Amino acid sequence: MHVDLRVTKNFILNFSFTIAKRIAFNRKKSFSRFIIRLSIAATAVSVAAMIVTVSFVNGFQKTIAEKVFSFWGHIRVQQYEAGKSLIAEESPIKRNDTVEYILQHQPAVKRVQIFATKSGVIEKNKAIEGILFKGIDKQYDSTQLKQFIQQGRWINFNDSLYSKEIILPLPIALALKIKINDTITIYFISPNQETANYRKLIVAGIYKTGIEEYDKLFAIGDIRLIRRLSDWQPNEIGGYEVFLNNYTQLDSINKQLLKQLPNIWLSESIKDVYPNIFDWLNVQDVNRNVIFIIMSVVAIINLITCLLILVLERTKMVGILKSIGTNNSTLQKIFLYQATFIAIIGVLIGLIGGLLLCWLQQYFGLLKLDESNYYVSIAPVQIVWWQVLLICLVTSIVCFISLIIPTILIKNIQPVKAIQFR
Repeated sequence: MHVDLRVTKNFILNFSFTIAKRIAFNRKKSFSRFIIRLSIAATAVSVAAMIVTVSFVNGFQKTIAEKVFSFWGHIRVQQYEAGKSLIAEESPIKRNDTVEYILQHQPAVKRVQIFATKSGVIEKNKAIEGILFKGIDKQYDSTQLKQFIQQGRWINFNDSLYSKEIILPLPIALALKIKINDTITIYFISPNQETANYRKLIVAGIYKTGIEEYDKLFAIGDIRLIRRLSDWQPNEIGGYEVFLNNYTQLDSINKQLLKQLPNIWLSESIKDVYPNIFDWLNVQDVNRNVIFIIMSVVAIINLITCLLILVLERTKMVGILKSIGTNNSTLQKIFLYQATFIAIIGVLIGLIGGLLLCWLQQYFGLLKLDESNYYVSIAPVQIVWWQVLLICLVTSIVCFISLIIPTILIKNIQPVKAIQFR
């Protein structure tokens, strides 16, 4: 008698699949049904938690990094000054054709802009606040900063001498009770002069980035005012700020520029200028990894426990099937199919639930934050699809591998004792 092995194999697979499906989707009230639902729910919660976590971490890192970069660029290029603070008034340097050529012909560089800063004190209503006046020119790309202007408008550079307008940070404006179109007096401090020069400027706009390091220090105005006050030449600046096409290349591009620039020039990553902000962002990676580990362990332990209970509850069924000649491999497949149903359904529900929570946060901003502590008022979300798919795939694979462990018990079940099991 000839037996077709392919037919036999297909019969065994169909047999195992059919029984597993009937057990898994049994509508009768039973303890196993409750365990199956609990396992699906636990797996779904784990997957949803991982998707929400990675999306929130992505959102935080992207949004806050873009805020930091929008004000100062990704890299600052200046001449080296020994013993000088990273955030301080610069000594004048002439625009350098060689440096500008190196910066503008670096493929990763998006744009290059000039700047200069000068220390000053704002006086209004007999109250004063210290500032660092950041001077820019009319070629400055204001696209990034305009999004932070909460009142008023951008500076008008049409004056032939220098613009008499200024943009102030909101905390300083509130402290001095300054409003749009108010005229304020700024006393500019110069270490080389005994007296401070002052100018009356009109407040054109008020901005707020949510980053305290900016909002409590920097005012924005015309670089020509700094040149006039400090007796600089028309081609003298404080330095260059460099914007990249992709901020993830920041460290590597900074190292390249350090090698290419003349010896007296220095290239500084904004990560080095504000290390506390980026250290805080890096902590989010640690938090994400901890949550991933916890949720993965919860899902694995839950599924293993579920399958152990299902195997024990179906001990009598296993004994009957063994007594009619069903081998251990076929029986293992029944429970592996059943556990796979649970894992896949749990992952799919978790995927839908996690994405739904992320979309609700994106469109409605349900989760509010203290901007003074988190740099943002609404928790930002960024869904990266390959990460979401990877979470689902890896969770499914890890769960399936872990499910093999409980099925080993089937080999130790003896038909006679199993049939008598109650």
